[in-house]
This record gives sequence, C-alpha cells and structure tokens, in this order.
Amino acid sequence: MPSARVDPRDAVFEALDTFARRHIGPADAESAAMCAAVGVGSLDGLVAKTVPDNITIANPTRLGPGLSESELLAEVKRIAAMNKVYRSYIGMGYSGTITPPVILRNIMENPGWYTQYTPYQPEISQGRLESLINYQTMVQELTGLDIANASLLDEATAAAEAMLICYSQANRKKDVFFVDHNCLPQTIACVKTRAQGFGINVVVGDFETFDFAAHKGKVAGALIQYPSQFGEVSNYEAFVKRAHDNGALVACATDLLALALLKPPGEFGVDIALGNSQRFGVPLGYGGPHAAFFAVKDALKRRMPGRLIGVSKDATGKPAYRLALQTREQHIRREKATSNICTAQALLANMAAMYAVYHGPDGIRAIAQRVHNLTAILARAISSLGHSVANSAFFDTLKIATAGPAAAVVAAALEKKINLRKIDDAHVGITLDETVTKQDLEDLVAVFAATSPKPAAAAAVLATAAEGISAETPAAAFGANAARTSKYLTHPVFNSYHSETEMLRYITMLMNKDLSLANAMIPLGSCTMKLNATTEMIPVTLPEFGNIHPFVPLDQAEGYKTLIKELEYGIAQATGFDYVSMQPNSGAQGEYTGLRVIKAYLESIGQGHRDVCLIPVSAHGTNPASAAMCGMTVVTVKCDDAGNLDLDDLRAKSEKHKDRLAATMITYPSTYGVFEAGIKEACAIIHANGGQVYMDGANLNAQLGLCKPAEIGADVCHLNNHKTLAIPHGGGGPGMGPIGVKSHLGPFLPGHPVVPTGGSKAIGPVSAAPWGSASILPISWAYMKMLGDDGVRKATQVALLNANYMLRRLEKHYPILYTNKDGFCAHEFIIDCRPFDATSHVQAIDIAKRLHDYGFHSPTMSFPVANTLMIEPTESESKAELDRFCDAMIQIRQEIRDIEEGRQPRDNNVLTNAPHTVDVLIGAEWNRPYSRETAAFPVPSLRRRKFWPTVSRVDDTFGDRNLICSCPPIEDYEQ
Repeated sequence: MPSARVDPRDAVFEALDTFARRHIGPADAESAAMCAAVGVGSLDGLVAKTVPDNITIANPTRLGPGLSESELLAEVKRIAAMNKVYRSYIGMGYSGTITPPVILRNIMENPGWYTQYTPYQPEISQGRLESLINYQTMVQELTGLDIANASLLDEATAAAEAMLICYSQANRKKDVFFVDHNCLPQTIACVKTRAQGFGINVVVGDFETFDFAAHKGKVAGALIQYPSQFGEVSNYEAFVKRAHDNGALVACATDLLALALLKPPGEFGVDIALGNSQRFGVPLGYGGPHAAFFAVKDALKRRMPGRLIGVSKDATGKPAYRLALQTREQHIRREKATSNICTAQALLANMAAMYAVYHGPDGIRAIAQRVHNLTAILARAISSLGHSVANSAFFDTLKIATAGPAAAVVAAALEKKINLRKIDDAHVGITLDETVTKQDLEDLVAVFAATSPKPAAAAAVLATAAEGISAETPAAAFGANAARTSKYLTHPVFNSYHSETEMLRYITMLMNKDLSLANAMIPLGSCTMKLNATTEMIPVTLPEFGNIHPFVPLDQAEGYKTLIKELEYGIAQATGFDYVSMQPNSGAQGEYTGLRVIKAYLESIGQGHRDVCLIPVSAHGTNPASAAMCGMTVVTVKCDDAGNLDLDDLRAKSEKHKDRLAATMITYPSTYGVFEAGIKEACAIIHANGGQVYMDGANLNAQLGLCKPAEIGADVCHLNNHKTLAIPHGGGGPGMGPIGVKSHLGPFLPGHPVVPTGGSKAIGPVSAAPWGSASILPISWAYMKMLGDDGVRKATQVALLNANYMLRRLEKHYPILYTNKDGFCAHEFIIDCRPFDATSHVQAIDIAKRLHDYGFHSPTMSFPVANTLMIEPTESESKAELDRFCDAMIQIRQEIRDIEEGRQPRDNNVLTNAPHTVDVLIGAEWNRPYSRETAAFPVPSLRRRKFWPTVSRVDDTFGDRNLICSCPPIEDYEQ
C-alpha cells in the first residue's frame, strides 16, 4: 500500500516489500471488521476511546518514512562496513571465539530458540530447561562449586551481586568489601556503583597486603580475579583462609576456559565464583549480550540472585525440569531485597552450554591447552626480542614491559590491523584466544620485532620459540599447586554429541520440546511477545557487528556509533526525552539506572536528603527492589477499586513526605492494562512536592506514536527493548533497558572507566560494556527504521485493537477485571478466574495448563492480581490467530461449565489433569471420566496442527523440597 508521503502519481515506483504490512497481523479489511466488533468506526476512533485526550501526542515523531526490508538491509550493510574488524587481543574479560556453525545457525539464528519466552510454564519448556541445566552443570564442574544459576547479565554486575550476597549474609552489619586492584576495571567500577546505594565501603588494594584486622571485623567479603586482569595466575589459598578466619566470604571472578587447566576456585575454598561465558562460542558483539556465570557453595544457594533450573517430577513421576525457587527475592522481599535481578541471558547461556556439549571435556581442554601454549610461545618470542614479560605465571594473557614506549608498540600493531591493550606508558597487554593462527602469531612477533632493540625475522623467532612445546602438556608452569587435576564435564550429555549430525539432532530434539512464536501466539500480558522479524535479526550475526571488541579505539566502531546515535534519536523522538543511555542491559537495570540518575541530580542541587520513593501497590516487584538498591525509602501508594492509582493517597503521601520526596515510579498504561486518566495530575502532584517522575516503560509499546512519556510529565523512563522494540526474549534473555531522560538529568547518565560515554557528571557504570548489549541494538534500530512514523503509530493502534477485540469476544464468557469508563482496555486485559474456585475448584493455573493442550502458551498468570490471567496479543498476531485463541478459551469455559453443572467431577477432570502428553494418551490405562480424544483434540483444528507438551503437570513443591540443579543421571530417564 503506498505511503501517505508519496504523490499518487509516483505510487508505481513504491517498493512492495514494506515492513508494516508484514509486521502488523490484521490486514486492513480485517482491522475494519474488528473495529466494528469492538464498537468503533476506525483505529483513530479506538484511540479516542482508550487514550485520554489530554495526553495524546502534541509533537509528532520525526522518524521519517519507513524503509522497505530490502532498503533496510542495504543500509545496515553500509553502516556495518563503517566498522573496522581488526584482530583484537585486548582481553579484559572479552576474547575472540569460534562459534560452531551448527550452533550459530540452529540456535542463535533460529526463531525456534530465540523467540521462546522465559520458562515459567515448564511443561512446554523442557528443551531450553535441559540446555540451561547443562549450563549450570558446566559452571558447577568447571568452578568446583556446589550450585550455579542459569546466568546473570554480565561479569561486572555479577561481581556486584556477589558483593551483596556477602553483605546480606553478614545481616548488613558489615559494611566493608575488599576488591583486589588486579580485578577488571569495569568490574571494580560497577561494584562501586552498586555499593553506594547500600552504604558499603569498597576498599581497593592488594590481596597480599590487605589487613582484615585494620577494619575491626567489618569486612563482609572480598573479590579476587583469577587469572588477574594482567594475566597473573596467583595462589589465593592463604588469602582465602585469612578472609574466612576474619569472618569474610570470598568471591572469585574467573575464566571458564582457564579452569580447564587451572585448579578451580572451589578447590581453594572460594565461596562464590563468577565470570563471563562469552568465550564459549558467543561473539564479542561490542560487549554483549553475553551470559555471566555465577556459582556458590551450598550454604549460599538461597541468597543466589537470578534464575535457577532444578529437577523435579511431573504428575506421572517422570523427571521434569523447572525454575526452582521460582518466586525470587525481589518479589518476596520487595524493598528489603538486595537484588532486583529477574532475568538472565538464556539464549547466550544456551549457546555456551552447547559449545561445551559439542566439544566435550577433551575438546575444551584441547582448546585451553592450545591457547595457553600459543601464549607461552609468544612470551618466549617477545622476550628474545628484548622486551620483558612481567607475568610469573599465566594462562592466556601477558603483561609486557616494552623496550621502548608502549604507545609505539600499540601503533605498530594498529598498522597491521591488530589491537593490543595499552596498560600504561611502559606496558602493553596481550590476550590470546582460540581464533589465533600461526600467521597471527607471526604478525604479533613482527610488531614487537619492529619496536625491539634487537630486531629479527618474525618467522625465525617464532620457530625458535616453539621448539620443545608439545600440544599435550602445558608449555609453562602455573605456579605451585595451581594445575587442575580434577575431572569435569563427566555427564553423558557432554560426551555424546561431538559430530555435527548428532549435535544438530540434539539441538532439534530440545527445540521441539519448546513452544515458541514459531509455533503459536504467546499471549503474555506485560511481556509483549511480538514478531521478531527476520530482517531485524539478520544484522546481529554480520561479522562487522559480531567481531568487534567493546574496548577497541572508537574510530574502529564508527558503524556502531552511527547506529546507536540513530537509535537514540528514534527513542528520543518516540518518547519526547532529550537524552538517551543505552548502557542498561535489562529492564530492571534500566529502573535502577533511572533512579540513580535522579539521586545524582538531586544531590547536585543540594537536595541529596530526598530519599522517599512512592510506588503503587500494583507495581512490578523489581520497582521497590530497584528503589531500595538506590538507597531510597519505599512508601506504597494505594490503588482504587478500578485498579487506578489513588490520586488522593498519592497527594496525601506526597505532601506528608514533601521534604524528603525523591521520586515516584509509575507504570503507564497501568499494570492493570488501562490508560489512567489522571496520569498528568499524578505527575504534577509529585513535581509540586519536589520529586521526580520515573515512568516504568514496561507498557511503553501501548504509547509509541500516540503519546510521549516526557510530554505526559515523566522525567525519566526506561524502555524494555525486548518488548517494545522487538528484541527477542531468547528463552529468558537477552534484554535491553535503555533510559530516556529530560535535559536536567542528561549530565548524570552513566559513564564507563575504559571507553568515554555518559554525561558530564556521569554516575558510575551499571553494565560491564559501555553500551550494554550493543550487538542486539540493530534489531530495535531496524524495527524503528522500517516502521517509520506511520508504521510506529499504526502498530500501536493495532496492538490496542487486538486486545480490545479479544476482550469483546471473551467478556461474554469470563469476568474482565479492569477497563476504563467506556469499557475499553489498553494493550492488555485481565480475566478474573477467582469465581471459578467456588463453582468448580478451577483456578487460573488449571486454565493455563489446559491451554497447552490447545497448543498455546498461557497468558501471564496471577500477576498483578492473584488467580487471574493477563492477556496481551500484540500487533503482530493475525485475526485468525486471535480467533483461534479465543475459540480455545471459550471451549475451556465450556469445560469449566461441565464441572459446575456436574457433568465432570471437581477433582478429576480435563482441566485439573492438564496438560496431556502423548505418553499419557497412549498409555495402557485410561481411568479418566472424559475421552482421550477430548483430552488431545478438544477443537477439530488441532488434528491438523498440534503442539504436544512433553511432560505432565510439574510438581513445584517436590522440586523445591528436593533441590537438584545439575544434570541428573541418565538412569533417571531410563527408569
């Protein structure tokens, strides 16, 4: 369809591969019919019924016309070519890696893996759950610790989480945290940022000379790096003993590949091990996304942040995976929490796990051995040229005292398109990785030969240096008692799939156990599972984006700079804000960053005493946790019977705390799925009492093109790019949570210790990389570029239409909990399942599980109201798919009625027994008061298209009481 901007006479020249018509599910004729069903004459008429007229957009967006898909791909290739893909040996927590093509194509580029949702419904998530438990097992065995989680956001924030475990384990009575100065600089900076909100004193020093006694029993914990940022393999055993003798815990940042050769931290007494699994097959991607790993001793398992996969059993006794300890700290403890983490890097953890499965213990050791041996050869070669290697023991990193100025060596390397790390004026760092070839080593030797007092031919020097080094044994000593002797990756899963044929079949077997957007609609309220278009995904794995180290000179990342600036502009246009930071790499990180920026601003104007944050009772659990982590005091605000923010209570509490009021956190549209008419008044109340307005952008996808948070009155807002701007959920991560701020907050946007970024008065970094998970930003950039002004607006309008169409179809069968005064919802709505408990003993969980039999993921269950289902269709779903889901829900309502009217028993029916697996259906016994056909094919269309759950309903209680979080013996499945 021609764009409105085109002269009708030029319509013949218009591209036909336009994005909006492919992204937006209903065709124009279907939209018209749906508008009629809803009771409005047009999409604009629907907006008038759902969005308060006092907040509709005052300043239209200026995104420009949308690009066609082919135009977008041409443009992204032009921008990608602006990046310079040099060989980077910078290290600092990031290394080159070879992603096995079978993993690249069949996981990273496969919508059957990247469009999955967080595995809150285990019966239709067994594939990714198995892969994530492989990841946990891999981490446990390589680190030598008892239990690992399913990943965190990055190494630096994982270190901050470790600090808070130490702090909470000491009951918040010890306020000193020691960090060895040889930890990575971005890690030290992130730890300091996080410590400020808790009043923790971070002491940076030398682990060998640190005096615990000088701090009079106030040291909660310590952080060490193994190997250190400069490559040194130190013996920490005496330090760990000293720490424990003084009542402190020890966290160790480490390297999984190094641990294939080095004694694991758990064997020298460390309490927590953490790091980055990036070099297990995950591209550099200018800093992310990468899966951090995190493992602890058994005594700390209940304090561990993030997600934990456990082994339980289903209703038939069959082993089944699930999220263990599923209700995490931020939801239970809210403002008393020390962590707001509610996500993971599941897609990247799955890639790292598959890398270990594919290579197995022998392959991982061989890779580690080769990397180490090449490093030893390079050390010999450089030393023979008159430079000096400062490391006494190393794995893959050398600190080199150069014969001349370090800058001259770095410059000589750049001439060969090689990046080295300049440590200071007299030292450079080199970190090798599995991508290094003999030619790479010759080029490195040539760099040092060219800056040597006794130059020589590189090939000859290299050949001499390699003499006597064997591929089977370490080329250099690691120091006393530092070599690994214990086994790892012993489970059959790591020893069975080493050919590409077997690996492909294993990956596919797991994928087929999981429901993704490739199978069906995922109608999760507040989670926004919209189309992740193929054209948006193509740029992610271009080598020009994937192979860039986050700390390269800025002139090598001009393509990233251009793309990020354009995306920042697009977000600013869509939200009305003046400045944008891309650093937060999750929605919860965006919350935290926004509040930290507010605090910094208040301190700058002499209002640092303001520390009260008003948060509605309906808020996400991460909201009060984020506020508490910033050192704020949380005061809750009531909601009225219609689910709206109680403006009288907000006014009363704002006035009561006006001398201390720092901020409020408001989700808009509300968590109940309604555009609240009083939002501008709420913002004015907060501003009148000296506070700032933080808008939680969880539902921003209902605003784009219709209204702007900054015009409504917000001072800061985060976007869930994985929701609003189409980044895939990846089976539970990655995410991105950039924030937009008004001009007065711009100077405080987060900085970085390695790469200049942020405002002139920047707070410390909140992520390890300067621009967070930069390699997935092309997805959101492409989404906005292809939609343009008209497409962004229409996408939001259709999101409202799809939700209201479903509401109209289902309100005749189910009670709807909240609508506005005209009976309309925003982009989502809540079905109230509570009445069914009395009439049939059916609860929301039973409906959720029965939907699996119909081939659907269930809606969001029991949030924000217990025993309810929150449904969000998104703009991507066609009318046919909306009707298919509504037909399923209507049929389920009839199944409930069969119980209510006595045709089925309350305790043994098709809902309470759901979901039904093939094993159950073909079993010899069938003693249920309904037919197998009713269980399997409740609507005729399922005979043509059916997704089968692979386990029956999982026993959560058993899983929590019998916590097993590593690969179970294969015999468990055979039995």
